[in-house]
Amino acid sequence: MHADRILLAHGSGGTMMKELIDQVFVEGFSEEALKRLDDAASLPFPGSRIAMSTDSYVVHPLFFPGGDIGRLAVCGTVNDVATSGATPMYLSVGFILEEGFPIADLKRILVSMREAAREAGVHIVTGDTKVVEKGHGDGCFINTAGVGVLPEGVDLSGSNCKPGDKVLLSGTLGDHGIAIVSIREGLEFSTNIETDAAPLNVLISNVRAAAPDARCFRDPTRGGLASTLNELADASGVSITVNEKSVPVKDQVRGASEMLGYDVFQVANEGKMVAVVPPEQAEAALAAMKASPYGEEAAIIGEVAESPAGKVYVYTSFGATRIMDMLVGEQLPRIC
Repeated sequence: MHADRILLAHGSGGTMMKELIDQVFVEGFSEEALKRLDDAASLPFPGSRIAMSTDSYVVHPLFFPGGDIGRLAVCGTVNDVATSGATPMYLSVGFILEEGFPIADLKRILVSMREAAREAGVHIVTGDTKVVEKGHGDGCFINTAGVGVLPEGVDLSGSNCKPGDKVLLSGTLGDHGIAIVSIREGLEFSTNIETDAAPLNVLISNVRAAAPDARCFRDPTRGGLASTLNELADASGVSITVNEKSVPVKDQVRGASEMLGYDVFQVANEGKMVAVVPPEQAEAALAAMKASPYGEEAAIIGEVAESPAGKVYVYTSFGATRIMDMLVGEQLPRIC
């Protein structure tokens, strides 16, 4: 560890967060299921198998174009459970509320969560509420945990990628991160940029049906596509090359990223999915993605190679190749 205290950068999804997870949490708990570092743990259960995941949401502002912290919390955990190949079933919800938080805002968040859960086909079945003193909670924090049923024989993992595999992305990059920063910084665009927060369990199920040998799924949230692909390359001991021209990005998001000095590959997403599939199943997987809710702009964006292990590259629109680095430090605080 390069620091002896927790910094904001430890929650960014980049290199410092990876060090914290690897050197503190994994070593501290020493659980085999945890060591795989997938978005959801695949667990044995009497008579069946389950997948379980948990996440906490501390976004600021709480309400933003196209969504709010409630929709974010439900969709994020549903998607993490679904990446394991499980069917998400149940959610728990924990609230940490700040003294003085408006009840009307809380009700608005609950409506959003209820609607997102219905869309995803999951049930919110248990929860907890704590209230902290004014000035100690920034309004509302939410923790969600999700449980899903995992079929026998399904073993999706970031460590499964093989040379020759194709990398798919379900839609445009950076929408959520730029939507958040636009409100925070008071930026105005000619068209509204909205969060992409969405439940993707149906999309994943459809892709798995079309590409039964899919290696893994991963949602590129904190740290964006760059951190996600670096994690997969490191876990599988392979390299990945992305064709920049193939990556869908809205013009407004690209322009805002350039204006703010952000690498759009490192900007957060909350309703996009990365899939790695065998080359012979890539076109079928792409067609299934495009036919699914929230997958209309899906594309095959890259390919897996044998070496150099753990490296990710971008073949740029100018015909050059550069390294796609993980996010280092903090870029967009409080985006999820």
